[in-house]
Amino acid sequence: MKHILYIIGFLLSLTIFSQEDKVLVISDSTVADNWMILGMDWRFQKGDNILWANPEFDDSTWNEFSSNNLNLIDGKNVIADRGEIVWLRKRIMADQSLNDALVLNIFQEGASEIYLDGKLIHQLGSVSSNKDEVIYHNPFSQVLHLPLEIGKEQILAVRFVNAQYKYPIYYHNGLIRIYISSLRNANSTDVVKNKRVAFFQQYVNSYYISLGLAILMFIIFLSFFIFFPKEKINGYFAASLLFLILFTLGVLSFYHNTGTYFWLTFYYDTCILISSLILLFCFYKILEQPIDLVFKAISFLCFSTIGCYFLYDPEQLGPIWTIFYCAGIIRLSLKSWNKNKVASFLFLSTSCINLVFWTLMICWYMGLVDQRIDKFIPFSFMLVPVVLAIYLGYAFGKRSQDLRLNLNRVQELSKEKESILSEQKDTLEQQVKERTSELNQSLEELKTTQSQLIQSEKMASLGELTAGIAHEIQNPLNFVNNFSEVSNELVDEMNEELDKGDLEEVKAISLDIKQNLEKINHHGKRADNIVKGMLQHSRSSSGTKEPTDINALADEYLRLAYHGLRAKDKSFNAELITDFDENIGKVNIVPQDMGRVILNLITNAFYAVNEKANSDIEGYKPTVKITSKRTPLLGGVGGGSQSVQISISDNGNGIPKEIVEKIFQPFFTTKPTGQGTGLGLSMSYDIVTKGHDGKLKVETTKNKGTTFIIELPN
Repeated sequence: MKHILYIIGFLLSLTIFSQEDKVLVISDSTVADNWMILGMDWRFQKGDNILWANPEFDDSTWNEFSSNNLNLIDGKNVIADRGEIVWLRKRIMADQSLNDALVLNIFQEGASEIYLDGKLIHQLGSVSSNKDEVIYHNPFSQVLHLPLEIGKEQILAVRFVNAQYKYPIYYHNGLIRIYISSLRNANSTDVVKNKRVAFFQQYVNSYYISLGLAILMFIIFLSFFIFFPKEKINGYFAASLLFLILFTLGVLSFYHNTGTYFWLTFYYDTCILISSLILLFCFYKILEQPIDLVFKAISFLCFSTIGCYFLYDPEQLGPIWTIFYCAGIIRLSLKSWNKNKVASFLFLSTSCINLVFWTLMICWYMGLVDQRIDKFIPFSFMLVPVVLAIYLGYAFGKRSQDLRLNLNRVQELSKEKESILSEQKDTLEQQVKERTSELNQSLEELKTTQSQLIQSEKMASLGELTAGIAHEIQNPLNFVNNFSEVSNELVDEMNEELDKGDLEEVKAISLDIKQNLEKINHHGKRADNIVKGMLQHSRSSSGTKEPTDINALADEYLRLAYHGLRAKDKSFNAELITDFDENIGKVNIVPQDMGRVILNLITNAFYAVNEKANSDIEGYKPTVKITSKRTPLLGGVGGGSQSVQISISDNGNGIPKEIVEKIFQPFFTTKPTGQGTGLGLSMSYDIVTKGHDGKLKVETTKNKGTTFIIELPN
């Protein structure tokens, strides 16, 4: 019986001892210079009941567990799912050796309420079973007072609601970690001892340093791109730095906007991926490598990773992509080693450092590395841009040095050639004088040749009229001869009548002789006028305008040109149509010049209808028509401003559209070689436009004919 009592007493003492072990005793040695995580000997119950904060509540039926993340049983299984509430309880006691106030630091993804012996001491966000009333808050940068009583066992209760984020879909365990330390340590600047507060502050300061450096580099390289737009690499690098700045701002704002956990992480992780991708593009440009399949694959992985952020945790997907990114830079650097050793070495060494760092980061996420290395993340992000900036500065300096060397060489060459140039200067001046003299002589010869060509053109047109002139002169000469012979016979008859003494008959015969002499005089003057007109046509123009019957001028040249062509080609025949406005009166023109214009246009019209007639077109009848009329002058003011139009039309083949704009150019002709100088229309255009302030226009239709219109102000 006595042995049984001993056994019962031993078991009872073990039970009491085991219960006392589950009370966390906080001593000065455990928290004076350290942050201790409260992860052992907790009890939990899903659901929500405010009585569970009461220290008298019996939680012996609750599940026991130990975990650094109080929302995970044994670090794997989730306690409170998204939006669910769970209560956590733990026994805690302050040791007599404690001589400083205690503080808590809590990192959570959700909202919580902290109770001590049933009293609410901290409300971190808003906990509610109604998801619309929940307000998430992560107080990881705050120090929370824990008012434990020395030597008294107390109940620390936590009412926690897991964040109900929509994304990522396949990852959200929820998180709440509780750390405890002394107030003295929480206020310490020692990063090792005060790893919760001071470490966080150093971490944030590192991002601020990175932000300032990124902004400075962005301003510098954006300015380079603005002032030197051809250096596009500066623009690409500035774009990468812009996304790096946005990333850093996102990280810094994350610590002040913890209620939008996913969207902030999605935003800044996307920015750093795009920034890194643009940096990779810069490497390709600097190393002069074409965009290959590897770059396209890394780009595809980049945007795929961004899309996967909606499925899995961005904080864990980003480092995986970074491994491929660093590997791509290492491959590119090795491939370009012989082409650019300096750039390849810098990019290779930087990428190797980053590759090792992010490999260790992945191991740290997986729990394979105990030492915290996440404090170096800001510097890892800045390492590649800084090295790239250093290389671009080096390249700019090298180009400047090369330019200086080239400038020195140019200056040396300039000195050497200065003497040569001075020697050649006199020679060139002498050659210039000789060439100038030759050019002046050539110019005089050209002017003489031009005058000869113009005179030749006049003589050519006169030659065209020669047969017509002969024909026109022949008619009055025939009349002169006939009337002379008749008059001679009348004189003989008059002598006979005188002998007979018949004075009346003598008077009658003398009247007939007088009439014959008048006719001889008339036709003689007619021949004289024709000769004078041709002499006037052949000699140089005085340029003096005089009132001229332009209808008579046009009619005369029409007949002369026609008979001239008929004399050369007996087979040629054409219908001549004139439609003159007799009310025009005399027009103030230079008759020699305007006669040449009309003759040239009539000759061209005869040439056009003759060419078409030689094509043996059935039923074709060559026709040349001249009309004159008075019309209102374009741009004239009032009814007194009028112009005279002379139109010369033919029904030839017309002028092709592609050469209409060229016909008034000097020396342009469509006639065979030897049949035209190409000066006729050019001279005509100058005479009308420059000599008479008029207009010379052409209207043509293919296979129907051409009309030249002379418009003269009157």
